[in-house]
Amino acid sequence: MKIESGTVVSFHYTLRNEAGTELESSRGSEPNVYLHGAGNLIRGLESALSGREAGDVFTARLKPAEAFGARDPGKIQRVPVKHLAFKGKLQAGNVVQLNTAEGMRAVTVIKAGRHNADIDANHPLAGQNLEFDIEILDLRPATTEEISHGHVHGAGGHHH
Repeated sequence: MKIESGTVVSFHYTLRNEAGTELESSRGSEPNVYLHGAGNLIRGLESALSGREAGDVFTARLKPAEAFGARDPGKIQRVPVKHLAFKGKLQAGNVVQLNTAEGMRAVTVIKAGRHNADIDANHPLAGQNLEFDIEILDLRPATTEEISHGHVHGAGGHHH
């Protein structure tokens, strides 16, 4: 069986930046499980998994456009601290929640003041070339319900 739209894929990954620094890994914990073709992964990674089989081990190298996009200077702004949700002392480097018209959104604090904070709403990995070391563990056809809901159900997936 090859990975195509409607396949439930279980895989381990290690994510590294361009300098080779490990940013995160699923190894040593539960594998990542997703429904292929439902847009649940970044576009470039889903594309790199397409057509692969269980047991495949490979490295996917993604440019920013295939991953989290280019950095947008327009997403750096000054906002009133009252619009941020955080615990403890607000300081540079904190990832906090910004209350927006579309709901809460994670942002990174660049500079914290008493009444305002400079924040960066870009994804922390925006603008970076990324490398994913992938090991595909298991594949299975998705159920009709999983396809209609657009995500995996049960072990390793979503539970209603």
